[in-house]
Amino acid sequence: MANESTVRIPRWLKPMNRAMVAVSRVGVSLPMALLTVPGRKSGKPRTTPVTPFEYNGVEYVLGGIPGADWVKNVQAADLAELKLGRRRRTVRLVEIPATESEPVLREFPRLVPTGVPVMIKSGVVTSDDPDEFAALAGRCVLFRIDDV
Repeated sequence: MANESTVRIPRWLKPMNRAMVAVSRVGVSLPMALLTVPGRKSGKPRTTPVTPFEYNGVEYVLGGIPGADWVKNVQAADLAELKLGRRRRTVRLVEIPATESEPVLREFPRLVPTGVPVMIKSGVVTSDDPDEFAALAGRCVLFRIDDV
């Protein structure tokens, strides 16, 4: 696993996220969801693409880049909106303790293979090894998605 100092947000990630949000707003269906939460400082709605996944019948989303702004906004917010296609849901994102997140994180590479290359390019992990993902517990935030 890469150490904290080697984690870097790929230059293309923020512009790509903005483009995906814009494309979704004009009606193009994406393979990911849009998560909207109030900004922790401004209170204005902030939207970012996320990839919800299911493990043992429970829905989760991973904050795959340590210190990401959207994760901090979720931690400060009470509720969020999750939009997948035309379906919008009000949800509460519940942070899972590190000790409970390990088995879920271990399955992440299998359940969300499209997320692995971004995490590798960002220096969060060095490979798709399940043990390396399990070791992210406490470093990358895992949220359970609860419908409100």
